[in-house]
Amino acid sequence: MRKPLVFVIHITAISIMLWGLGSCVSNPDSSGLEYMPDMYRTPSIEPYVDYGEIRGRENMKYKMSLSALTPPSHTVPYYGGKKDSLDVSFMLPYVRKANISFRETHGLFGFDFSLADEYALSVNDKNPLVLTNKNSSEMLAKGKSLYTAMCQHCHGEKGDGNGPMVLSGAYTAGVIPAYTDRSSLSDGQMFYSIYYGKGMMGAHNSLVSKKEIWTLVHYVRQFQNADYGKFDENGNPKAIAKVDSTAVKTK
Repeated sequence: MRKPLVFVIHITAISIMLWGLGSCVSNPDSSGLEYMPDMYRTPSIEPYVDYGEIRGRENMKYKMSLSALTPPSHTVPYYGGKKDSLDVSFMLPYVRKANISFRETHGLFGFDFSLADEYALSVNDKNPLVLTNKNSSEMLAKGKSLYTAMCQHCHGEKGDGNGPMVLSGAYTAGVIPAYTDRSSLSDGQMFYSIYYGKGMMGAHNSLVSKKEIWTLVHYVRQFQNADYGKFDENGNPKAIAKVDSTAVKTK
C-alpha cells in the first residue's frame, strides 16, 4: 500500500513542479501562465476600444457597434495633471440652457431646458478667452481652421452668407445672414447661437468644444472689423467688439 501512495505523491509533486515551470517565461512583461486571470484582471469596458477585434480575434457582431457611450449628464472629463483653471472651466456645463422650444425646433434631446429666453440673457456673457498681442495670431489661426471645417460651407469664406451650400441652391439666398449684419450681437449671443443653434442652423455643441466656440467668436469678429485682433506698437487693440445694447437682437 505504501509504494503506490509514494508513487502518487511523487507524480503529483512532479506535475506541480512542471506546471510551475511552465508558468515561467523569459519575457519580463509577461505574467506567465495565469490561473483564472479574470479574478484579478477585470476585463473592464473601455470607451474607445474596438470590441469587434480583441487579442487578434474578430467578432463581426460587434465590429460596427458603437463602443463610445455618452457620459452621464454634468460629468467632467479627466484632465490629467494640468491645473489651468480656465481650461477646466470650459469642461463644466454651460451656464445657459436651451429654451424648451429647442427640443422640437432643433431636435435637442437629453438636455436641461429653460422656460426663459436665455438667448437674450446671454447678451452680457463675455468671451473668457482674452485676445492679446501675444496670442492673437495663434488664436485667430486656430479660429480660421475651425471656421473652414465647421462654418464656411454655409456662411462663406468671407462670412457673407454665400457659402457653397447656398450657391448650390440647397439654401435660399439670404437665409444665411452675413456676419457684417450681426455686429450688434454680443459675444455671449454668438456663443449661444453656435452652441444650441439658431434659425436653420443646428446645434454645434457636439462638434466643437466651448473653448473652440469662443475661439470662433474671435475669428468671426474679423468679418465685422478688419482691425479686430490687431494691436498697435504699445500692445493696445486697434479694434474691439462694440455692442449697441439698443440694437441687440433677441430673436
